[in-house]
Amino acid sequence: MRRSPKDTEDSSRKISRRALLLGVGQAALVAGLTLRMRQMQVVEADQYRMLSDQNRINLRLIPPARGLIFDRNGILLAGNEQNFSAVIVREDAGGDVDGVLHRLADLIPLSEDDISRTLRDVKRHSAFVPITVSDRLTWDELSRVAVNAPALPGVTPEVGLSRHYPLIEDMAHVVGYVGPVSESDLARIDSPDPLLQIPKFQIGKVGVEALKEDDLRGTAGTKQIEVNSVGRVMRELDRKDGQPGENLQLTIDAKLQNYALARLGDQSAAVVAIEVATGDILACASAPSFDPNKFVRGISTVDYQDYMTNDHRPLANKTVQGIYPPGSTFKIVTALGALRSGALKLNDKIRCPGYIDVSGRRFHCWNHGGHGVLDLEGALTQSCDVFFYTVAQRCGIEVISAMAETMGLGVKHDLPMSAIAEGLNPNKAWKKKYRKQDWLIGDTINAAIGQGYVLSSPLQLAVMVMRLAAGASVLPRLIKSVNGVEAPIVPARPLDIDPAALGAVRAGIWGVVNGARGTARGARIEDPHMIMAGKTGTSQVRNISAAERETGVVGNDKVPWNQRDHALFVGYAPYDAPKVAVSVVVEHGGADHQAAPISRDVLLFALNGGMPPLSAFPASMRSAVDAQQKSMQLRDFSASTVARART
Repeated sequence: MRRSPKDTEDSSRKISRRALLLGVGQAALVAGLTLRMRQMQVVEADQYRMLSDQNRINLRLIPPARGLIFDRNGILLAGNEQNFSAVIVREDAGGDVDGVLHRLADLIPLSEDDISRTLRDVKRHSAFVPITVSDRLTWDELSRVAVNAPALPGVTPEVGLSRHYPLIEDMAHVVGYVGPVSESDLARIDSPDPLLQIPKFQIGKVGVEALKEDDLRGTAGTKQIEVNSVGRVMRELDRKDGQPGENLQLTIDAKLQNYALARLGDQSAAVVAIEVATGDILACASAPSFDPNKFVRGISTVDYQDYMTNDHRPLANKTVQGIYPPGSTFKIVTALGALRSGALKLNDKIRCPGYIDVSGRRFHCWNHGGHGVLDLEGALTQSCDVFFYTVAQRCGIEVISAMAETMGLGVKHDLPMSAIAEGLNPNKAWKKKYRKQDWLIGDTINAAIGQGYVLSSPLQLAVMVMRLAAGASVLPRLIKSVNGVEAPIVPARPLDIDPAALGAVRAGIWGVVNGARGTARGARIEDPHMIMAGKTGTSQVRNISAAERETGVVGNDKVPWNQRDHALFVGYAPYDAPKVAVSVVVEHGGADHQAAPISRDVLLFALNGGMPPLSAFPASMRSAVDAQQKSMQLRDFSASTVARART
């Protein structure tokens, strides 16, 4: 059938329109391709020329600056110092990591052990992870690596930060130290931060560094770098800095801490000083101490063995990890418990003949001749054992145990410090559960004077005497502020103890130091504005047999050092308006109350804000104290020698 002229004309118009649209589309496509080709060949020619040489773009993490740690006055306790290092990336090493490392060893100090360790790390991690070959390079060593980069594919010189502790031994047990991430560290973490996968990345191992790791670490940044076919870094394409860690300010007073350690000298001992009103820990000194910088740099076998074989245990933080029978310092607890229960009245008097017989066993007082008739104040002043044996039988162990907990003993205090000991606050249920035995009256008598099963740390003893001074359940605090924001102070509740009972015990321990027959009268303070109250204690280490008592107890100076009694003291000052509480434990210090003079000196330094004047000491002691003060090697805390926080 023939088409009409009209149909033919309509069909021609449609074809012409389609041809036009197709032509326009083809022209646009050709124009777009032409513009893109021009962009690639002219504008981006340099970039593609480099990529044509098999260049690659790598994404690398940038470790953040670790947060700084300061004392309460802004003195730097833990900082960061510049660290030059050489790293290698397996993917960029051209398949010959071993050869590259041996060539690198010709330029910088690198032992076969270093090379072997690096090869192990290279195999253990992803091909794109930078492996630190050597750090703490000198500027000359870093320059040699940079100049010879073309011959060292995959090796990159880097400038980073490393932890540094400017006060060395002073803050080792409190601040702690950092070290490389270990397999055991990673195993303890459910979702490890990618930063932790970087070999030799350092995290907190002990102390505040470990317990505040998440706050101090910060978050990683990233950078894009371009490397050529032989692994040489051509340029940095992009960088996004991470978030630095938070800065922490501790409650510790670095000057007081330094003085406390110097005052302890070469003894195996511990000092804790706390601000009564706030619970701020002003000093937490464990002697002897150690250099944390050695652990950051990688401690030598010789140095580590020296620490481990030292019988004074320098690596242990005795202030919170050490637990000791509190000895007669515990009589404060026994007295308060008996008073609160009503088993002891304020006007009660008890006769001490030098011993007491209970269930066929004789318990001796330290004064074998006896103290005669005493009230509570006299019993505390002269530290009469028989008085407290008697009141303990009246009130029982459950009363004593409950009071010990009220005063902060047998409690694991919540502080960012490693291995805080809970101590031991025994009662009938404890002995039944852990010893499978019934509680005996002899156990109560031993506990009454801080012996037997009772164990306390220097920190707990400081909390005990702080609460006695404050009359409230003040909690210890170590973090003062975070990034300049003050940490909250938990309001303290009044102790559930009659104020008259607290007053009686305070009067008794005032007599310990200031009374004519006080056991620590030799450690008294003469300045009327700084009068100290306190309680001595002797913690028996070895058992004394009945036969030895018959023939005469061997003195501490006649037995080996590690068999001598521990010397303890707790106290606070000023007596009328308490500001600072202190506890001191001198391991195997004997029974000559040498802990009391140390406590006095630490309290005076804290209250005076520096070396106390000789007028604060009894006239008969001033010559000896002057010689001692002059012999002490104290740190220079002038502004020119110690970095401080910026205001």
